[in-house]
Amino acid sequence: MPKVTSQDGTIIAYDKKGQGETLILVLGALNKRGSGKKLTELLTDHFTVISYDRRGRGDSTDTQPYSVEKEVDDIRALIDEHGGSAYLYGHSSGAVLALLAAKKLRTKVTKLALYEVPYNDDAEAKKAAQLYRKNLNQLLIEDKRGDAVTLFVKSVGVTDKQVAAMERLPMWKGLTGMAPTLAYDTIELMEQQLIEDAKSINTQTLVMHGAASPAFMGTTAHKLSKALPHAVLRSLEGQTHDVKAAVLAPYLIDFMK
Repeated sequence: MPKVTSQDGTIIAYDKKGQGETLILVLGALNKRGSGKKLTELLTDHFTVISYDRRGRGDSTDTQPYSVEKEVDDIRALIDEHGGSAYLYGHSSGAVLALLAAKKLRTKVTKLALYEVPYNDDAEAKKAAQLYRKNLNQLLIEDKRGDAVTLFVKSVGVTDKQVAAMERLPMWKGLTGMAPTLAYDTIELMEQQLIEDAKSINTQTLVMHGAASPAFMGTTAHKLSKALPHAVLRSLEGQTHDVKAAVLAPYLIDFMK
């Protein structure tokens, strides 16, 4: 298992497969590098695919205090290890991080693809998000990791019955182990001024959303595509936030090749 050292000394573990231009997968909340396995398998004939454990997850370490800038430095370390430039694909909160990396790293990110940045500008949704962040922060302060994971998964539509089933599975231990990183994804990254940031990013960008996802996902994707100077917008028929790798891969290949 290869690793790189980020600027603050954090060790970032990753998998590397395939051949061609480097494509780094930046995944969302409670994901480890293995979460990108299906997508990686569909891309390796076209790209050298890097799927990594973001700090605080899997085999990567973590260094406090957290900052979004440190996560961008992690991506920089991966890019520098693999030739100095790369394509980025980001999903959900990982799409927020990928976009911010493109802003800071500039020409190091040669193409950018984003799937469903989870912003909702609706007034009631903003109130609900503020309450969620407050409650999540308190649970993490009290080290109630299981409760923090439950709060998160219920916020994205998982039912009480499904949560109870998840708690009986081996995966639950892994999820609770990553609970502190929920603050990174759903507090720190969600408080960025993304639309304004997008206006200064000159990277060619593919902005995507699922046609079967909640309407706000499409609205946000549309706003992003308008703000980015060099962006194309695609709606993926029949897809939700949990986009199928077999549907997503052709869009990435077509755009990045």
